[in-house]
Parts: sequence; structure tokens; C-alpha cells
Amino acid sequence: MPELPEVEVSRLGITPHLQHRRLQQVVVRQRQLRWLVPDEIIALRDQPLLGVSRRAKYLLLHLPAGDILIHLGMSGNLKMLPAHTPPGKHDHIDWLLDNQTLLRLNDTRRFGAVLWQAKGEIHPMLVSLGPEPLTVEFTAEHLQQNFKKRSAAVKLVLMDNHVVVGVGNIYANEALFKAAILPTKPAKELTLAQCDVLVAVVKQTLASAIAQGGTTLKDFSQVDGKPGYFKQELLVYGRGGQPCLQCGTTLTELRLGQRSTVFCPTCQR
Repeated sequence: MPELPEVEVSRLGITPHLQHRRLQQVVVRQRQLRWLVPDEIIALRDQPLLGVSRRAKYLLLHLPAGDILIHLGMSGNLKMLPAHTPPGKHDHIDWLLDNQTLLRLNDTRRFGAVLWQAKGEIHPMLVSLGPEPLTVEFTAEHLQQNFKKRSAAVKLVLMDNHVVVGVGNIYANEALFKAAILPTKPAKELTLAQCDVLVAVVKQTLASAIAQGGTTLKDFSQVDGKPGYFKQELLVYGRGGQPCLQCGTTLTELRLGQRSTVFCPTCQR
């Protein structure tokens, strides 16, 4: 599933192509994604694109009347293409622009979503989200405040979007290894000093992944079709049963919250 770095890479990829353009028409070939594509989006005609932003794992295309929200789900990809490029089997939505190009959403599994947020409103999917991890609002004090009453494993709390958005499974594994914290450790047991280290490595890990174009494991590719190269930098994720790159101990793999969790029983405490 594309995580925050992959969504941010997609935002960076499409923004130069959408700046100062007009959205001429929306072509919806498959309306039933995770949720039904709203009528407001299908009806859009000749609208100026005011900008592109990201909140958590949602991309927002800003228009005068509101915002188009795009979630890539488990297998979604966005591509910029010439306007008359024939669609493939899983090319579900095209946004046609005024310069004979289009933004195309491909989603094999159809777990992604395209939603509408009217001007002045906040979509229910964006309500009650925690801070963005790469902003000054994500601090050790904020993390400890949210950890102190939680007995759940720290990895699960770190992945809670009400605590901080966008720290998905891959990057939670990597950050906890770099911070030398066991993913199974109860969140409330972390000290402020440990939270300070964890905040720093979360920021560093996500920023590095964005710089590398994200992580391609199976479906994700950048807007230009290239894979994300952060996979080559993964220290624990996907390496269960292999030697720790830091100490040589065999990495342990288990499931937390139905997600694969890999850690070093020697380096992480």
C-alpha cells in the first residue's frame, strides 16, 4: 500500500503538470472504487486548478468550488499522459486538462478513493487527524502525551493517524529499528528521551524515502513510471529471518495488528 512518502512523491510529480492549468472534464470509466465517485466530481467542467496539496495519505486538487480528494488505496497510481492515450483495463478516471494532457488514475484492486470536499468544509475522512510527521507540530512532547495512557504496542500507536498521520507499516518498522525501540514495547513505557529519538528518526526516514522516490514493493510507481528506490535502504522491513545489518542477530518477524513486524531482539529494547 502506498504510504505517506509515496503519496508525497506523487504530489511532487503531478504538481508541475497541473499548475496554471484548467480542468476541462472528468472521465469516469469505473465509478465504484472503495466508495462511489461523487456526482460533483463527474459534473466538473472548465475549472481552474488552484493547487495541489497532501493531507495524510490524501492528495487534494484545489478548485474554486472545493477539493478533489484522491486516495491511492493498495494499488493506485497516477500518471500524466497525452490526452488521447488509450485507457487500459484498470484506468478508471481521467482528468483532462486544457493543454491536451491528462492525469490518469490506475487502480487494479479498486481500494482507492476519489472524494469531494466542498469549499469551506472538511471531509469526514480528514477530521480528527494528528499532525503531519514532517512539521514542527510533531514533537517528542506530543508523542509522549499520546503514548502515556496507551498500553498497546508502540508500533500500533505510532501508526494511529489520530496520533500522527502517515507513519505506515514500512516506515514504522524502520523508524523503531533506528530508534532502538522494540515494536512490542507498551507505548506508555517510552521516556521523553526515547520519544525525542523516535520523532527524529521518523522525520529522517520519511524525508529520505521521499528523496528516493518512495518504496516500490509491488504496485507503486512514480508519476513518470519509475519505481521508488528506498527499498534498497530498508534495514528490517521484509528481512525477517535474515541477519541484522547492525549486529548479525537473526531478525524476528511477527504480526502486530495483522501487519508484518520485523525487529532485532538484540539492537531493540
